Amino acid sequence: MTKITIFSGFLGAGKTTLIKKLISEGYKGEKLVLIENEFGDIGIDGGFLQDAGIEITEMNSGCICCSLVGDFGKALEKVLADYAPDRILIEPSGVGKLSDVIRAVQNIDAHDVQLDGFTTVVDAKKCKMYQKNFGEFFNNQITYASCLILSHTGGLSEEKLEDCVRRLKELNPAAPIVTTDWDKLTSQQLVDAMTQKNTLDDELSALLEEANHHHHHDEEEHEHHCCHHDHDHDEEEHEHHCCHHDHDHDEEEHEHHHDHGPDCTCGCHDHHHHHHADEVFTSWGIETPAAYTVEEITNALNALGDEETYGMILRAKGIVAGTDGNWIHFDYVPGVPDVRTGCAGTIGRLCVIGSKISEDAIARLFRAGN
Repeated sequence: MTKITIFSGFLGAGKTTLIKKLISEGYKGEKLVLIENEFGDIGIDGGFLQDAGIEITEMNSGCICCSLVGDFGKALEKVLADYAPDRILIEPSGVGKLSDVIRAVQNIDAHDVQLDGFTTVVDAKKCKMYQKNFGEFFNNQITYASCLILSHTGGLSEEKLEDCVRRLKELNPAAPIVTTDWDKLTSQQLVDAMTQKNTLDDELSALLEEANHHHHHDEEEHEHHCCHHDHDHDEEEHEHHCCHHDHDHDEEEHEHHHDHGPDCTCGCHDHHHHHHADEVFTSWGIETPAAYTVEEITNALNALGDEETYGMILRAKGIVAGTDGNWIHFDYVPGVPDVRTGCAGTIGRLCVIGSKISEDAIARLFRAGN
């Protein structure tokens, strides 16, 4: 099985720089072939990649989208037949449409090929300009990408970076976006983003699973102490102590020890019904390039204890860029915020889970609008 990874991106976005980083670190141990296509007569990047031991097939008579039916398909099939690589990296011309390149790969006559992702590199500083002047090509590269990796984010204002991310999400809300400077990331982090591992959905699913585990544990403990009584004596005692309270004194005592309203989600009103996690818990998560101070994050986590404003917050975690250049990692369980610095993430990520949470209020708290 040969995996095929496509690296799209407008002219000068940094595709070759990204490929070089991945070749040297991310794809170690794999037999690689790079297929390049330059717009013009001379391929300018073939030299250093050949020095790295990568076979080059350059088609210099035009961009891939101009030679879909002929040269590109034949070149790809020849590479598969002659080299049987573990992975083929395709770097099309910066002015090519990603949809055309994907279609060309899908049309090749080979059954042992797996498309492993369509990554588009976006120059964050030129996003708005390229979209305005070359929208047909630029937008196509964004819309069809399975992952978007921003380049030239260093020194870019938070406002301009957020504007770039907003434009990309409008065209492609599903693709993960990498906003962090590549120098701060490992190749494995980039590969994980490109293959959609460790995504925001993964983070939220993990939190939901964790909450569900605790919920079922609590239900089992509740049933163990309150519901499973097999003997007649136990049943009578159970009814006397737990279920039937006819006297005022018993009612008051019961309310005192079990002060839950009709909307309570602990399972006390139906001992034998097991709720699914999504019936009990609500999750909120967002990816953001915004930078924070440690104090901001600490104050926000402490504020989550305000149940009236934010709902019952059971768990929060995240990793965000710090205003001082470090990255802030945090975890939260009620009353116990944990804020520290750690390695960079591909983009800032905030996850919160709880019962009847106010997503709008949480978004405002973290300066993270959806």
